[in-house]
Amino acid sequence: MDKLVAQYNAANAAKGVKVTALAVPYDAFADKITATVPRGKGPDLFIFAQDRLGGWIEAGNTIEPIDFFVDDALKKRFIPTTLDAMTYRGTVYGLPLNYKVTTLIYNKKLVPTPPKTSGEMVQIAKKITDKGAGKFGLAYAYGDFYYHAAVMNGFGGGVFDAKFTPTMNSPQNVKSIELLLKWIDKDGILPAEPSTALVTSLFNEGKTGMVISGPWFLGEIAKGISYGLAPLPTLDEAGGKPMRPWMTVEGVYVTAPSQNKEAAFDFAKFLTDDASAKVLALEGRQSPGNAQVYTDAEVAKDPLLKAFRDQVDTAVPMPNAPEMSMVWSPATSAMNSMLKKTATPKAGLDTAQKAIAKDIAGLRKK
Repeated sequence: MDKLVAQYNAANAAKGVKVTALAVPYDAFADKITATVPRGKGPDLFIFAQDRLGGWIEAGNTIEPIDFFVDDALKKRFIPTTLDAMTYRGTVYGLPLNYKVTTLIYNKKLVPTPPKTSGEMVQIAKKITDKGAGKFGLAYAYGDFYYHAAVMNGFGGGVFDAKFTPTMNSPQNVKSIELLLKWIDKDGILPAEPSTALVTSLFNEGKTGMVISGPWFLGEIAKGISYGLAPLPTLDEAGGKPMRPWMTVEGVYVTAPSQNKEAAFDFAKFLTDDASAKVLALEGRQSPGNAQVYTDAEVAKDPLLKAFRDQVDTAVPMPNAPEMSMVWSPATSAMNSMLKKTATPKAGLDTAQKAIAKDIAGLRKK
């Protein structure tokens, strides 16, 4: 990012335009935006994931709608679903900078050829699993609702309908939990209650053949482990539909109170153009929202960048509505109760549905 800022400043020095970048710790970033931008004390533009987008828009005077600046030619620059993530109630509010998705990461020594279907995945995983030796064919933090979403979405389920009414206890969502429990209990291919730390240690010790995780996992893989990435398999149990992980997209947003909106948007366009996207991909090891960069020869031959790009074709942008913040706690409680068998899949999701609906009703009264 520093390199791109320097390039932009050098190219625009004659215009008297200078971008000053400020790094803010992630944990404090969202609260700082909420507290400073509406009062006119914040930056001209900022970068953040889409999950807070709807909340900031509903709060007002935080993010500038940019439909006026975004023509059809600019829209074609991006992978369509990344632009969807920047869109709220039909209006575009940001330009997609990069995205993150989960995918299948496999140990090539244990899994020479990655599975294409859930049936193949279970078959391969059973051959690797040896519970006495602490080995499992598949490992991922399935108790975390974020990771389970790939299976849920694969069944055609989800957390909301088009009007952001919760649909947690839909038949499709129930089926997704039933399949997860089958993998755990009947097939026996998953460890009990795996944390992300356990998943990492199992993979690095050669005690699991496959994990479901994202780009953050790659930096934790031990040297000497030969690994590959592949799209998540299709679900035989859902008629061959693909698993569909959630996608988070970091966007570049112009702030509503900014006195330099045109200049800020010009910099946002620069950050997301083909040349900048190549720098972010090859040097920053990010997956750009720019679609054209993946046709670049250097980028195209990078297996990791290609794998995440392939997974995007079936990924679902995580909902960017403020109602999404009401989902996590009840969903986590439901996952815990269903996995511990204190609730059936239907009962657990019914409880989550009621809690989410109640919290959303309270949110909308404010």
